[in-house]
Amino acid sequence: MAVQPSMETQAPGNSSPPKDGRSAQEKAAEDWLPINASRNAKWWYSAFHNVTAMVGAGVLGLPYAMSELGWGAGITVLILSWVITLYTLWQMVEMHEMVPGRRFDRYHELGQYAFGDKLGLWIVVPQQLVVEVGVNIVYMVTGGTSLKKFHDTVCEDCKSIKLTYFIMIFASVHFVLSQLPNFNSISGVSLAAAVMSLSYSTIAWGASVDKGKLDDVDYSLRATTTPGKVFGFLGALGTVAFAYAGHNVVLEIQATIPSTPEKPSKKPMWRGVVVAYIVVAVCYFPVSLVGYWAFGNRVDSDILVTLSRPKWLIALANMMVVIHVIGSYQIYAMPVFDMIETVLVKRLKFPPGLTLRLIARTVYVAFTMFIAITFPFFDGLLSFFGGFAFAPTTYFLPCIMWLAIYKPKRFSLSWFTNWICIVLGVLLMVLAPIGGLRNIILNAKTYKFYQ
Repeated sequence: MAVQPSMETQAPGNSSPPKDGRSAQEKAAEDWLPINASRNAKWWYSAFHNVTAMVGAGVLGLPYAMSELGWGAGITVLILSWVITLYTLWQMVEMHEMVPGRRFDRYHELGQYAFGDKLGLWIVVPQQLVVEVGVNIVYMVTGGTSLKKFHDTVCEDCKSIKLTYFIMIFASVHFVLSQLPNFNSISGVSLAAAVMSLSYSTIAWGASVDKGKLDDVDYSLRATTTPGKVFGFLGALGTVAFAYAGHNVVLEIQATIPSTPEKPSKKPMWRGVVVAYIVVAVCYFPVSLVGYWAFGNRVDSDILVTLSRPKWLIALANMMVVIHVIGSYQIYAMPVFDMIETVLVKRLKFPPGLTLRLIARTVYVAFTMFIAITFPFFDGLLSFFGGFAFAPTTYFLPCIMWLAIYKPKRFSLSWFTNWICIVLGVLLMVLAPIGGLRNIILNAKTYKFYQ
């Protein structure tokens, strides 16, 4: 290997003058940014931040994905995704501090080290932005939709309210929460979100077990035509890819953990990741398998819609989804806030402070709300963004960086493992968006804007 993993040489919190040529003003601006502002997180912060980032409302669409894939392919894709993404996440945790005296606090910083300053920036930043902004838009839709379902379940006789208004209600929470400065300041929100994700996942599969298998359950593929089966299969791949999306914020989460040569951050970070992945398995596999077992190809794109009874439980589960995606939105928005504020403070020389943060973050939340209101195609968005954006940053970009930096011996186990992940990831990136794009086009034919 060309580079050996090593530890940061400077203890956290060291306030000595910068030795890298930066002025005190530049260092103050750097320390003000969200990712660098606080490095006192514990390992369990990593656990619930990763659960919140990983387990999204997409888990409720996994039984539907199973109905597009079938038993054999569905179980294979779920297990492969879990194993591959755990491996690539381990790679990123290892690469965070592989250079003595330096930490790669942001995904694009690692990309720049692997591919060069300009190329690394252009490879990573567009993909990371598509992922994080895409997730925020999808979660705006998810939050608004779940609020509407809660309202309609609790009050069946009430006047119907447009989805647009529920998305605006959901967004109003983020206008406030987006002003929290950094990852550690949203740890309470993230913990609540992680608990909610485990809770509504348990409700989803527990209620399915209680309801039991339908008498005339059918496990054949949902589509009846060959094109329908092919597009459905591809769309389901994107849905599964969307379910494993936490890599886009993992370095930024690890950056909040203190690191010294004696106690490198990768140890507590990895402990948190393992706990998070156990929770992911506990959420994903029972919901996917039990939901498909109970309803077969008649399961809806959101299993809570299929369950529909008992009303109070479904209403509770939908409110749990709302609380969870509030936390998830903030986790994915924080690196975007960091990029925006970096450009404003470092490039455009705006003075860092509350006014800058208030304006920049409010504009961003308003932007994601507007796009969500305009294009609320939930299923298609999951599949499209899942394949197009998550596959590179989650499934194979860490492997390419690993090969570029560590240069494992050709035909060694590490070399083979990384190339298998790269090939599978590229196939996923190319094939999955096709199914999602088809769903978006079909929905767009009958959709009226701002209805």
